[in-house]
Amino acid sequence: MNRLITSGKRKTSIAKAVTTEGSGKITINKKPYKTLQMFDRLKIEEPLRIAENVIGKLNFDVSVNVKGGGEKSQIDASRLALARAIVAFTKNNELEKAYLDYDRNLLVADVRRKEAYKPGDSKARRKRQTSYR
Repeated sequence: MNRLITSGKRKTSIAKAVTTEGSGKITINKKPYKTLQMFDRLKIEEPLRIAENVIGKLNFDVSVNVKGGGEKSQIDASRLALARAIVAFTKNNELEKAYLDYDRNLLVADVRRKEAYKPGDSKARRKRQTSYR
């Protein structure tokens, strides 16, 4: 059986997508993606709809396992892993170009991270107040 593993990251969330031949079933943490909240579901559907427009019906299943970070960060990591999985499984350059034209973050991870706290301060950029009186 043909099996392919891809991954996606966003902040501290890490998603691993396992792609196998099947009927087009997409699960996130062993639950169908259709059970997600509306905006999260739409975000996951973006790569699926683009893929259906370019290559037609999906003939593979993708199981995404995501951990770490917050809810929205996990959705973004899952979306990245899913899009990468579809491109890697289909080996379709036209689909890859369609993803990059639509949203570069479908295939390229967002590398921004939280800035480190500086010594003697309570936040990364905030400085201690002075009064000069």
